[in-house]
Amino acid sequence: MSPDSYLVGLVGSGIAPSLSPALHEREADRQGLRYLYRLIDIAALGVPPERTGELVRSARAMGYDGLNITHPCKQQVLAHLDALSPQAEALGAVNTVVFEGDRAIGHNTDVTGFAASFARGLPDAPLERVVQLGAGGAGAAVAHALLGLGAGRLTVLDAVPERAAALAASLDRHFGPGRAASADLLDIADRTAAADGLVNATPIGMAAHPGLPLPADLLHPGLWVAEVVYRPLETALVRTARLLGCPTLDGGGMAVYQAADSFRLFTGREPDTARMLADIAALTSAR
Repeated sequence: MSPDSYLVGLVGSGIAPSLSPALHEREADRQGLRYLYRLIDIAALGVPPERTGELVRSARAMGYDGLNITHPCKQQVLAHLDALSPQAEALGAVNTVVFEGDRAIGHNTDVTGFAASFARGLPDAPLERVVQLGAGGAGAAVAHALLGLGAGRLTVLDAVPERAAALAASLDRHFGPGRAASADLLDIADRTAAADGLVNATPIGMAAHPGLPLPADLLHPGLWVAEVVYRPLETALVRTARLLGCPTLDGGGMAVYQAADSFRLFTGREPDTARMLADIAALTSAR
């Protein structure tokens, strides 16, 4: 394609509701770029996650400039890339692939996306003791972001205890011993009572998975609450926490900042995040 034309896509399962195409294409239009963002839904195509590598190779052969990668392909894609950014290598997950000539380079903008959103939305939040719900792909990215921001002690809880333990062990290896730990969900009351902040990195709160990820009576005004879900922008957790007087952070900022970082990697252009934040507010309210 010409220097001002870009073809990118999103590979994942059940991605029809994604706002990534609109976020990328709106910003590209404002910058005078020809930018086509396609959805490559493995569920609709009947393709298992194990064939992610074939999709990446096909996209490169078809002239794509890059791909975003989402659940359940963020780990599957690793073996099919030529190089990883330090962030993606540390995390063991990729959400952005950039094609540079014959090479496919993996990046992870979920980490930087959450970090930027947190710094903007909760700039003065205490970080000595943080509880995180969820140890999947999004959870790993959020955990790296929190410890990178200076969280003193991060406790990870997950419906699969082994997954929480594995993430905590990986974080300790990367950030130093004692920075992360896992705990049983049965201990959630004690953990949240003593915490400065709580992050929900589970799918609970999405339109397809409504509800709260923990009992409402465990929330208290001394707790800040952050969310990664952005459809809806005001999840049950964010709404309940706000009513209790907790400082809150919705998932819209992470969605925008990770998209902005991917846009920069694809185009070399600097995105206007303020405009993109306005976009996601308009898009989520419209839908």
